[in-house]
Amino acid sequence: MKKIILLILVGFSLFTACRKGKKARGIDKDLYNMAKETTGFVWFKYSSALLPKSAGSGHNFAFLRTRFNSIAAAKLDTAGKVINGTTFPEGSLIVKELYQNESTFSRYAIMYKQGSSKYADKFGWVWGYMSSDGKVVEPAKNDGKECTGCHTQGGNIDLTLMNAFFN
Repeated sequence: MKKIILLILVGFSLFTACRKGKKARGIDKDLYNMAKETTGFVWFKYSSALLPKSAGSGHNFAFLRTRFNSIAAAKLDTAGKVINGTTFPEGSLIVKELYQNESTFSRYAIMYKQGSSKYADKFGWVWGYMSSDGKVVEPAKNDGKECTGCHTQGGNIDLTLMNAFFN
């Protein structure tokens, strides 16, 4: 009987701890709300045009575009690309919008530089991955473990890869 109760408690804990597929709340909701805001953002290469998926992308979507809040945008060069050797300052927010096709927006991939957050990875980034309707695809509490495998590949600049794949 004790084993059954223990299994039920462990199962319930795992069920409630995982937010995948659930509406965002807590830090995930904060990231989602920040990602939805577009005022004051600057587009990569100063263009809001959709870019086709790159060969190095781990995202399964045909198109994307990436924008930077004013803090992160201060680290873009005159061509709108990330300055080589840059380390983004605290408060930097980078939002990648992922599209299934040229008219169907699907997901936000979010990087938020907040080293003091309990959800930050060892580089100071808090990672968010949400569907367009606010459902969690990968929770921030996972410290970007699903993201950093790709984002640490060669050519990254403070874990960003836009320059590496979109010259």
